[in-house]
Amino acid sequence: MNRILYFLILIGAIFSSGAQAQSASKILKQAEKALGGAKAWQSIKSTQRKGIITRSRDEASGPFLMQSSAPNLYNESFGLNGFEVESGYNGKSGWTRDSRDGLRTLTGKASADFQAEAAFRNRRWLDYKKEKAKIVSCGRGIFGSKSANCLALTTAKGVSIKMYFDAADGSLLSEEIPAGDFTKIFEYGDYRAVDGVQEPFSIKVKIGEEIYRIKLENVTHNTQIARTDFDFPNLSGAPLPDIQAFLSNLQTNEDKIEALLENYSYTQKVTARELGKDGVLRDADSKTYQISFYKGNRLRRLIERNGKPLSEKLQAEEDESVQKNLAQIEKKLARKDAETDENDRALSIAETLRASLLKNPRRERFRNRDVVVFDFEPNPAFDMKNAKSMLKFFGKVGGVMWIDEQDRQVVRIEASLFDSFKIGGGLLANLKKGATFMMEQERVNDEIWLPSLVDVNMSVKVFLVKGIDLNQSVKYYNYRKFKTEVTDTKIDDVKQP
Repeated sequence: MNRILYFLILIGAIFSSGAQAQSASKILKQAEKALGGAKAWQSIKSTQRKGIITRSRDEASGPFLMQSSAPNLYNESFGLNGFEVESGYNGKSGWTRDSRDGLRTLTGKASADFQAEAAFRNRRWLDYKKEKAKIVSCGRGIFGSKSANCLALTTAKGVSIKMYFDAADGSLLSEEIPAGDFTKIFEYGDYRAVDGVQEPFSIKVKIGEEIYRIKLENVTHNTQIARTDFDFPNLSGAPLPDIQAFLSNLQTNEDKIEALLENYSYTQKVTARELGKDGVLRDADSKTYQISFYKGNRLRRLIERNGKPLSEKLQAEEDESVQKNLAQIEKKLARKDAETDENDRALSIAETLRASLLKNPRRERFRNRDVVVFDFEPNPAFDMKNAKSMLKFFGKVGGVMWIDEQDRQVVRIEASLFDSFKIGGGLLANLKKGATFMMEQERVNDEIWLPSLVDVNMSVKVFLVKGIDLNQSVKYYNYRKFKTEVTDTKIDDVKQP
């Protein structure tokens, strides 16, 4: 009897807990009301927070500054007994510096995480639907002495930020924000009204093993913050090459790279990802290709689907398609149409940068190599009307680029679409503003940089009707050096000694 009673009580407790659980939308509405209302928050275009930061383990203290400016500019800095730490995102690249490791541009997961934090610091969750993000409940529990509701905001790139709200009044108690290899945990208190919104003047931060206490002295909204506050600091005394001459050499070198590519074959795995309703980014489908080059043309042969080899029938059809492609290449080259060749020629990286303004050149190290890094953004003076289609596209793109100074090859690029781009006047497709692209390369055989990873995230409207969210990861591996020969429109790979 006691066991039955205990069982009934347990079931009652579970249902009672479920009845008290709130939906994500209700939690957000309560939070927005507690923080001053969505309308008040939307009126804020910039925020500057100043105060004193103290490190708990030794009580060292110093000045603290956090600045944000819409839509995604962000900067934070502090100093402790002469040791300085600063990070920033300028809309194109994220960077960090400290008195021990110096200055460097963020890459990989750390870069994606910091970009997400920069956007979150400006708009919180207000634009999450527009940005194709998901917000889901991650449960209810006790935070300190308070009952709290947890929500997880996951961006289209899969970066997840957790937020904990006071179940009683909706105020924001804490945030968990990923930062590369670790997670930053913020706890908030001492809320005060500033320009109609509630701002926390007491912040506790845990970064790795370190714990800091921040007491803000001043919070101001909509003040003019210099754009240079978010830019990559110019601290290096090392002389930089003349950028225009450097890019000219890069373009000349690309012809040599094209010749080297003729001798390489490698594997490409394209994985489509989907952000589920539960806020988890999952692999949805994958295709694996064998890649080789012939007379400046890339040949792609499908060999696997979702990790499984193609059937004999499908593989035979794929191989036949590759042979047809080879025949078309030979026929095209036989025409020797100079005008057609010029129009079809792929644009080099150096040429595409003619549509851009180059900023913040600096020297860094990437994969144990000396590189020149610079930001680029659309050049308003560029003649978009008379430019080729691809140049028009790059005339709307901005980001950051890494170039190996000795090899004169692009080794990494991060870019985003600053404005929507129409294909066929918008009748064929329309790429929406905010699309992002990242490519990393690795040095192979001490002679050439070849792709290792590409990440693409974009929204496209096709034929004015259908909207497609493209989220893909492309990995490259299994590099092999070959000499490619074509006989009777059949491709043979002959391994070099």
